[in-house]
Amino acid sequence: MIKKENFKSISLTCLIVSVLVWVPNVVFQVSSLLWILTFFIAPLGIVFAALIKKNWLIIMNTMMFFSFFILMFLGYFANYITDGKP
Repeated sequence: MIKKENFKSISLTCLIVSVLVWVPNVVFQVSSLLWILTFFIAPLGIVFAALIKKNWLIIMNTMMFFSFFILMFLGYFANYITDGKP
C-alpha cells in the first residue's frame, strides 16, 4: 500500500516535470513537442494532491495543465502590446 507521504512526492514530481518539459520551448526557444506531456502528467499531480488535500499542489498542477493556454495568451498579448515588433 502506498503511503500518503509518497503522494506528496509524486504530486511534486509531476509539477517539476511539467515545468521542465517547457524549458526547451521557453528558455532555449527550440521547437519541442515535450510540452504535450503536461496534458498527461499534470492531471496525475492534481489527483495525488487532491488525495492528500494539499491545495497549493492542486493549484500549481492545475496551472501547469493550462500552461499552454496561459503562455499562448501571454505571447499574443506581448505581440499586441509591441505591435508585432520584437
